[in-house]
Amino acid sequence: MPNVHKLKKGWEFDQIFRTGIKVNGELVRLLYLKEDSDLIKFGCAVGKHQGKAHIRNRGKRILREAFRQLANEIIPGLQIVLSLKDKGLDSKTQEIHRELFKLLRRRNLLLSCYPVSQSH
Repeated sequence: MPNVHKLKKGWEFDQIFRTGIKVNGELVRLLYLKEDSDLIKFGCAVGKHQGKAHIRNRGKRILREAFRQLANEIIPGLQIVLSLKDKGLDSKTQEIHRELFKLLRRRNLLLSCYPVSQSH
């Protein structure tokens, strides 16, 4: 399993939001930067305009769980920020996981040993 670190500083999020590669799905927005490292740095963002605190917290929990399920299959050396779209706030973890898998596979960010023919 690659070593996963949390993005904690505001400037780390800002750097990825400004200079990162953006990939949009129906429910999830994926932003990432590649770096020379054996780490994966991960953060999730749900904006204040998307709802009250309990709604945003649920959204962040869903994003973290979907990422956790795929963390072993993501190539190392990435800084990733996941953001939920408004439509994603009402979705289940399985739906977010499925969409995140598709976005990562579309950008070739998964290890090659991960089976592509899964029913995602």
